[in-house]
Amino acid sequence: MSAVLDKPADEKPVAKKPSLWAAPPRPVWEEEPSKAGVAGKGLVLSLACLAILFPLWIVIVTSLQTKKTIDETGGLVVIPKSITFVAYQELLSGGQVQRAALVSVGVTLVGTLFSMAVSVLCAYGLSRSGSLAHRGILMTLLATMFFGAGLIPTYLLVQGLGLTDTYLALILPSAVSVFNILVLRAFFMGISQELIDSARIDGAGDWRILWKIVMPLSRAVLAVIALFYAVGYWSAWFNASIYLTDQDMMPLQNVMIQLVQKQERPVGLSAQVNTGELSALAIQMAVMVLALIPVAVLSPFVQRHFKKGMLTGAVKG
Repeated sequence: MSAVLDKPADEKPVAKKPSLWAAPPRPVWEEEPSKAGVAGKGLVLSLACLAILFPLWIVIVTSLQTKKTIDETGGLVVIPKSITFVAYQELLSGGQVQRAALVSVGVTLVGTLFSMAVSVLCAYGLSRSGSLAHRGILMTLLATMFFGAGLIPTYLLVQGLGLTDTYLALILPSAVSVFNILVLRAFFMGISQELIDSARIDGAGDWRILWKIVMPLSRAVLAVIALFYAVGYWSAWFNASIYLTDQDMMPLQNVMIQLVQKQERPVGLSAQVNTGELSALAIQMAVMVLALIPVAVLSPFVQRHFKKGMLTGAVKG
């Protein structure tokens, strides 16, 4: 009886047909990575981080060294021997560098607030399909991304408006970015229209809807665009080089160019450098560090909003 019930030894197992309810096979990029792949990615990322952090390490270490240490190493220092903050103390104790840093901070704060106000208002108006001259304004803005007046007409316009040798020349010519407006517009268009209609039924106007509904729901994209504007104003040097002639009005980036590229010493430091109390190289590295600090401090706080603010807004548009 048992011999009849047992299957023959040479019988091959019958392959089961795939069930209709079975999950489809996953794409290659969704498969579980192998240990070799994980190790390779870690090695590549480690090398990339090293390539970025090593020059920054050299700049910071050199700015903290004495003139004797820098002279012994013959230039840039990799391994610190002693730490001193003399270069930073001299830079922040007064003179052209401290004044330039205050100018950069003021221009960045005022310029970012002005640019955000104009960009948000423009983007919100363009996100409402029934707004006045909606399509014409949008086409005009898009045209400016491909065609520009050029440097000479822009300079003549700034000069004609009497903005030369004023801080407004550092803000107004680059106050609005069409790309940032389009990103904001795409994000605003993704906000539920039913939510806005319900607010209108309750008696809310456009200003109240923008301030109480649209902006709180758009904190991610607003943070990213504000970072873009702030970094742009902080790093800008070209407008100051062509619109300003007064050295006391120069921002930090222009002073750094004079110090590093042109080898010109800032006002208030020449005596210390000439007498051997300070190293000119340490001063140059310290100015670079001061220029990097604001961006390095703000970026981690905005980084978590970057994916949601940029990618989500772009996809919804």
